[in-house]
Amino acid sequence: MTKQDKQMHFEEAFKRLDVIVGNLESGDLSLEESMKLFEEGIGLTKACKSRLEDAEQKIQLLLKNSDGKLNLEKTD
Repeated sequence: MTKQDKQMHFEEAFKRLDVIVGNLESGDLSLEESMKLFEEGIGLTKACKSRLEDAEQKIQLLLKNSDGKLNLEKTD
């Protein structure tokens, strides 16, 4: 994960991943270009996963009730 990946907001990283996937799926890139984009995509994926895990932990903390038990609520 690069320094740029760490600074990018989740939404920006996700949009960039979408562009990368589209470019890779097009099949119009050279092997070198494909490898470079693939490597960037892996870094962005790790950054997004980390942000999602952080958000999940924050949500779990917010949902804990006063006696320290996690109060998970189902959403429909």
